[in-house]
Amino acid sequence: MSRLVVVSNRVAPIDEGKQAAGGLAVAVLAALKKTGGIWFGWSGTVVEEESQSEPRRTDVGRLTYATLDLSRRDFEEYYNGFANQTLWPLFHYRVGLIEVSRRTREGYKRVNGYFAEKLVPLLRPDDMVWVHDYHLIPFGEELRQRGCTQRMGFFLHTPFPAPEILVALPNHRELIRELCAYDLVGFHTQVDLRSFADYIRQELNGEVEDRGPEGGMLIHAFGRTLLARAFPISIDTENLVGIAETAVRSRHTERLKESLVGRRLIIGVDRLDYSKGLPQRFQAFEQLLAAYPEHCNRVSFLQVAPPSREDVPEYIAIKRELSELSGRINGRFAEFDWVPIRYLNKSFGRRVLAGFYRTAHVGLVTPLRDGMNLVAKEYVACQDADDPGVLVLSTFAGAARELDSALIVNPFDIEAVADALQRALTMSLPERKERHAAMMRILRSHDIGWWRESYVDALTRAPYG
Repeated sequence: MSRLVVVSNRVAPIDEGKQAAGGLAVAVLAALKKTGGIWFGWSGTVVEEESQSEPRRTDVGRLTYATLDLSRRDFEEYYNGFANQTLWPLFHYRVGLIEVSRRTREGYKRVNGYFAEKLVPLLRPDDMVWVHDYHLIPFGEELRQRGCTQRMGFFLHTPFPAPEILVALPNHRELIRELCAYDLVGFHTQVDLRSFADYIRQELNGEVEDRGPEGGMLIHAFGRTLLARAFPISIDTENLVGIAETAVRSRHTERLKESLVGRRLIIGVDRLDYSKGLPQRFQAFEQLLAAYPEHCNRVSFLQVAPPSREDVPEYIAIKRELSELSGRINGRFAEFDWVPIRYLNKSFGRRVLAGFYRTAHVGLVTPLRDGMNLVAKEYVACQDADDPGVLVLSTFAGAARELDSALIVNPFDIEAVADALQRALTMSLPERKERHAAMMRILRSHDIGWWRESYVDALTRAPYG
């Protein structure tokens, strides 16, 4: 069996790998433990001057962690710059927020080249290389230019924009050429896959062979043939079910229940980001209280939104907007013994959140655009099957393609989201159980292990050479 080499922008710290289970970390760790291999990427450390000549290596059984620090300049140009101020808004359809700079594009290329240069000596001829996310699109081409002929796959964890959006990026053709250096390119949904195929046809006059949902699409472009396919990422379903069953009796969950004093709970958990639709979500909860006043003093909304990229102006602005919105809504509706919105700019561990999810009568997941959104799947998995809550889910989340038994909403339609909340809060037990059971069947058959194995199997079969 070929060894697997996983490359991601951040490498999960060794002592946190188990804690991070449920996202990329659990899939990566399980795959690497099965095949043996390397997890390579940025350490998360920023240094003032580049001083690291070789990756820092730590061996744990058959797994090697290999990490590099970034200089302050590289961090600002590659990570804060092109990756997160150009590609992130572009891929989330926020063209007006894109910052275009030759300096940051060059920094993005430089760091990908630097990473590739440091990985090459660690590779074996029969390794399979699996690269993750928008930070590292050029990485495969950088390896090819250094003589690497190993099988290489790429997986995009964000949406892939429609061609008319992507062409707003200067040198968009160059970015897609870099993407086509891989043997397999994976996306979350068929929508993302079609957007990629449409770009190949419309902008490159390339050839696309559609082999159906399970077979993906063969792409002929830039003198290469590669496979592109949808692989919807998932969660460690059974593990999370078990965690929720015990977490519901934890001290944190008991404190939450006591604070509700019998009121019902709506929960949202999102990184503080303009793509998550949080202002619209707050407005929808306000509309619920205004249109259906019977919920006043009977329902609380808990929004957990840990901050990120706190030095970026757009993130500073949304944090301020949400503070003002929650303050205004609470001022309008609160009673001396009830605060409608509990807005928390802090993070909680996975076990604590599992207890919160199980307590909540409604999970509110309404991003304006999202590659998948694992919170939606986690909320469903954490429910009590005998008395489950209801998921209200944005049609623009990748998860909506699978979890179609949720209440699917347009997050831009504030009144429709409020109506969906009303429906969720008043839904009968038989309907709640039926919807929950349908979603659990999907989460059990398509869990994180299925995702990992499907991708690795496709990579071994993809066009090569």
